Amino acid sequence: MTTTLSTAPPAAGTRTHAISARGLTLSYDGRRVVEGLDLDVPAGMVTVVVGPNGCGKSTVLRGLSRLLKPAAGHVRLTTDGAEHDVWSLRPKDFARRVALLPQSPPLPEGITVVDLVGRGRHPHHTLVRRWSAADDEAVARAMQATGTLDLADRHVDELSGGQRQRVWIALTLAQKTEVVLLDEPTTFLDVAHQIDVLDLLRDLNQRNGTTVVMVLHDLNLAARYADHVVALRDGCLVGCGAPADLVDEDFVDRVFGLGSRVIADPVTGSPLVVPTSTRQQTGATS
Repeated sequence: MTTTLSTAPPAAGTRTHAISARGLTLSYDGRRVVEGLDLDVPAGMVTVVVGPNGCGKSTVLRGLSRLLKPAAGHVRLTTDGAEHDVWSLRPKDFARRVALLPQSPPLPEGITVVDLVGRGRHPHHTLVRRWSAADDEAVARAMQATGTLDLADRHVDELSGGQRQRVWIALTLAQKTEVVLLDEPTTFLDVAHQIDVLDLLRDLNQRNGTTVVMVLHDLNLAARYADHVVALRDGCLVGCGAPADLVDEDFVDRVFGLGSRVIADPVTGSPLVVPTSTRQQTGATS
């Protein structure tokens, strides 16, 4: 089967978007990485950004999250029924709407789990609104959801990689935003912890309707967990859509330059990519 890849956003009015970028151009370390990108993130869904190393996945996430100001174009955020240019919002106003978990967040020295998770409540505080029982409840709920309550008094730097990642996700949950952005949330985790984290994020989406956007390297995990896949190559949008409509052999070749067979995942029915070597493709023998 050959799929014609969609590189255009859906027609206006066909879907509500939590985040939309138009003509987005981003530079990083003096190098232009993304040029003229048009991108829509559907509200209330799990969107996964995929593509080869260096294609601009993390750069795009930085642009959507206000960490990187665009050289051209704009990013608009729709929450609570209102649309805003992300750069028109004050930092705390943006942080009440969007939570970001970067690849390697800085870890304060000697901080305990409960204190780190509590930092997710800072955007909700003002000069007149200090820490309250509502903050205690938000932190407790986030730690319960991530299975970190029993770690509350431990220092974060003593934890395993899987435990630490759960704590960082608890911080983003405590922030209680409509949109959560995550850059490689499964990095450095073994397979069991990868599935654990992705199940947690899927549960967050299904339970609360939270819009989840994450960058993943593993195309099969992306196809299994995403409602919507965004594929990049060389800073450009190659395709976007539901995994079942998008991921086939032609797609894998266009995005990754990789020969493959795509079959149905025996567990979920989602597309499962089985790579083929160059020798297998050409019929060469050793």
